[in-house]
Amino acid sequence: MKDYPTKGIVPPMVTPLLDQDTLDVGGLEKLVDHLVTGGVHGLFIMGTTGEGPSLSYRLREELIQRTCSLAKNRVPVLVGITDTSMVEALRIAKTAEKEGAAALVLAPPFYFNITDQELREYMDEVLEQIQLPLFLYNMPPLTKKSIPLPMINELAHRPEVVGVKDSSGDLFYFHKLNRLGNRQQYSLLVGPEELLMETLLLGADGGVPGGANIFPQLYVDLFETIGEGNIDRGRKLHNRIVELCSVVYDGTEQSSGNIISGIKQALSYRNICSSAVAHPLQKVSKKKANRIKSFIEEYTD
Repeated sequence: MKDYPTKGIVPPMVTPLLDQDTLDVGGLEKLVDHLVTGGVHGLFIMGTTGEGPSLSYRLREELIQRTCSLAKNRVPVLVGITDTSMVEALRIAKTAEKEGAAALVLAPPFYFNITDQELREYMDEVLEQIQLPLFLYNMPPLTKKSIPLPMINELAHRPEVVGVKDSSGDLFYFHKLNRLGNRQQYSLLVGPEELLMETLLLGADGGVPGGANIFPQLYVDLFETIGEGNIDRGRKLHNRIVELCSVVYDGTEQSSGNIISGIKQALSYRNICSSAVAHPLQKVSKKKANRIKSFIEEYTD
């Protein structure tokens, strides 16, 4: 399916694994069906929640091929191509195009501290060589680089740039991004689900919430409820999402692993896929697993 999502809920899909370099194929099929049945508007693979940087290139290509095939013509697939190597980012982009992905998602390359000029030249070169539409991905907690607002304003004038995914968690940045002069030319999706209701009310076009892997209908309901202007029901759904975050994402340290391993543990209790994560991430503790299990049982009763 070629049409990329401009609005709605686009889960950052986890990558079901059996071990460090083996895709949980059965789990992937169940997960895609679970998300599509839940009413999501697209799938985003190989992002942070999908453990993209931890996957071998062989596994990434297999994931793209299988996910695009499983999604068929039901929902569009967005593919994360962020890498430390431009050559590899472009190679993954070509695989995504060949397999029928709808769009690409690109964050600043991580590891090196880079200047604004270096980032701009990197993005310009990627844009010159790709064939699919592109979402810019602002994720400064992990890339060490926030995409400057003037750069987004300039890049969004290019026809290849169709959206921005902001996972900064910075509401002031979001407000300024939402007020850029050419804002109507691109879709604005927000990552942190604790801010989903607020940002939808403020003008975001949708969200990329990790918890939608577990309960996609919950997040779709919130999106639709806010669109209908039903704030009271929206608050109730929002509170449920905050409760999910407090249980599934809880951890003693600030770690992406707390979120990813928590989501996978929850999915295993829903009999959707394995709870295995790629190193350096680790599975959740027994104590946290029990809390997640109780939450899943309560919610699905």
